Amino acid sequence: MEQEPQGQEARRRAVVSFVRRSSKLDPRMERAWEKYSGEYLLELDKGGHELGVSADVRLSREFLASVWGEGFRADGRIIVEIGTGQGENIVAAAAAHSEDNFLGLEVYTPGVAHALLMAGKQELHNLRMVQVNAPELLQAFEPGVLDEVWTFFPDPWPKTKHHKRRIVQDALASAVHAALKDGGVWRIATDIDDYALHVHEVMDVRADFENAGELTVSLATEHVSKGTAEMAAQLPHADFTESARFEGRVLTNFENKGIAAGRVIHDMTYRAVQA
Repeated sequence: MEQEPQGQEARRRAVVSFVRRSSKLDPRMERAWEKYSGEYLLELDKGGHELGVSADVRLSREFLASVWGEGFRADGRIIVEIGTGQGENIVAAAAAHSEDNFLGLEVYTPGVAHALLMAGKQELHNLRMVQVNAPELLQAFEPGVLDEVWTFFPDPWPKTKHHKRRIVQDALASAVHAALKDGGVWRIATDIDDYALHVHEVMDVRADFENAGELTVSLATEHVSKGTAEMAAQLPHADFTESARFEGRVLTNFENKGIAAGRVIHDMTYRAVQA
């Protein structure tokens, strides 16, 4: 009888929220990588998997301080952003809050390189990047290490058959909760109504998070897929609780495009509590 995959192998076969894209860098980004990766890129034991994290890795505050090097704020908050894209948001946050520590997670090499370039140009020391699959890294944190987790404008995976690839899932929520300190928050933003519904379906029923929002929004209560989003207006709606726009998030070109297209920006804040 074939045995079920265990440990790291099981994690490799799990459904992931990204597709592999070209890791080729243009000459400018190659120079940035060569110049700044030694300082800003955290190299963790990946257990033989390109974007994995070894089951032996345990990320405590002390471990982070030891591998971070110069610039780790011993008394500062630790904030993780899942999916930094080009790095605009986390670099701006690190520059604005030199008292805190920022760790960016991104799987795409060009995006990591761009974040390294921006951090290096500003000579930031309270920011590090790590190129891994986010759920695996979150599972490696010791309990209560993180103050905040950010997931801004994740891939919406609009086709119904692909909704299982959306990164906000119960398994990740459990890992985020375990890594957050009591009262820590998970901030999520999307410009896709159907993704907002998905987040509410995953998060609003959990006993280990409370919705910390203060605004009421109306959303269709049935899912739509790519090409049928216009049907949402005719579907039954219900009220959900969301947050005002997070002031700590810079207005990126991506968000501006969503606004220009007439899409509503949904900010959701979930506070970790004891279940």
